[in-house]
Amino acid sequence: MTKASPSAGDRKRLSPEERRAMIVAGATAYFSEVGLEGNTRELSKRLGVTQSLIFNYFSTKTDLLEAVYRAVYLDRISPDWPALIADRSRSIHDRALTFYREYTQAIFSYEWMRIFMFSGLAGAELNRRYLEHVSGLLLRPLMEEFRRAAPGPRKPEMEDIWNLHGGIIYIGIRRYVYQVPCPDDQDPAIRAAIGRFVDAFDIPCEQACETAATQTVPGLPDGKAQANADITTR
Repeated sequence: MTKASPSAGDRKRLSPEERRAMIVAGATAYFSEVGLEGNTRELSKRLGVTQSLIFNYFSTKTDLLEAVYRAVYLDRISPDWPALIADRSRSIHDRALTFYREYTQAIFSYEWMRIFMFSGLAGAELNRRYLEHVSGLLLRPLMEEFRRAAPGPRKPEMEDIWNLHGGIIYIGIRRYVYQVPCPDDQDPAIRAAIGRFVDAFDIPCEQACETAATQTVPGLPDGKAQANADITTR
């Protein structure tokens, strides 16, 4: 049964902020279904509003797509992730695992995956801007932490990080773009991908954290404090 469009009276009860959010949410669902070539005339029909109402809030379709980009991509980036990646009180294995668990929970959705795909196919700049943003904010710092933890002469480069990142994101692509069966729980796949990555660079999975290894214990000589710290981090 088709859900009736909201009446004019219902729409008048929305505040400007609520109405704008309604348009962005509807545009997100619409563009994820038909692609970025979809037009605002058809969108207005789906929303049960006039096309002019949409343009009261967004002067152009490009402005509307910019709002969709912010809602779907930028607003899902946690402000806590840079600090998580930089937290050397935890092993890099643990930080990477926690980050990718949270990241996939944030982005694994029909709208995120399909708009990203459509943007790439259309040659639009939305996904390029997003990848540049994520690279600078999250992936390059992650690479630096992996490089710091790698004990040997071979250190991971950005291409290695992109391979790790892309392999994990491909789980979502399979589910929401190709729509092929995938495990409901992606955690084992994430854990396996990070495990293979740290093994490739001989990074200990449970590497002792820097702060624990150097902490002092009141009443103990420095050597004993060091030994005690080593034991507690194993």
